[in-house]
Amino acid sequence: MLRILIADDFPLFRRGVKDLLTDGLDSVTVGECGNAHDLLDLVRCRKWDLVILDISMPGTTGTEALKRLKAERPDLPVIVLSLHPEDQYAVRMFKAGADAYLMKASAPEELISAVKKVASGGQYVGASLGEKLAHRLRPDSESVLHNQLSDREFEVMRFLASGRTVSEIAETMHLGVSTVSTYRSRILEKLQLKNNAELMHYAVEQGIA
Repeated sequence: MLRILIADDFPLFRRGVKDLLTDGLDSVTVGECGNAHDLLDLVRCRKWDLVILDISMPGTTGTEALKRLKAERPDLPVIVLSLHPEDQYAVRMFKAGADAYLMKASAPEELISAVKKVASGGQYVGASLGEKLAHRLRPDSESVLHNQLSDREFEVMRFLASGRTVSEIAETMHLGVSTVSTYRSRILEKLQLKNNAELMHYAVEQGIA
């Protein structure tokens, strides 16, 4: 019996993934949770074979949720299922400990293939993602300025690019306002930008927003 935990803040989406797993796998038990706090509680109190994790979890960022999960259970395989572009997020999530990264728009069969591969101890990289990862590993990829950002800086940049204020970001990420302001200053410096308007324009150009 394969025990899978789905962590996503949309109940309807969790239901869809649960039905897909039940139909596509021979023997499976599926659990659900909607935020990072419940995710960690369930990982601590029950045994799971695999976690399917949304990158945008309430209470923290997707990268932080994955890092905390791996700190609790470093041996627990994780498939990241996300709306965010592969080329912008996949490398960061793999570095944080993910075993697969899939877009929510992926074909249902691809999720089943990823589950089978990861549950058996492997990592899953689809064809389109493999090509993008190869491009990211080329020496000239370092010329992309936002690749220099830390995970925290990248998340703050994403929130700023979506129009959130420093106070809103601080509340979402459970950080002090001054800390977020410091991140903002570092981001603008690394990206060679002057203000939030230029940051939003940059994010649109790079396909991040």
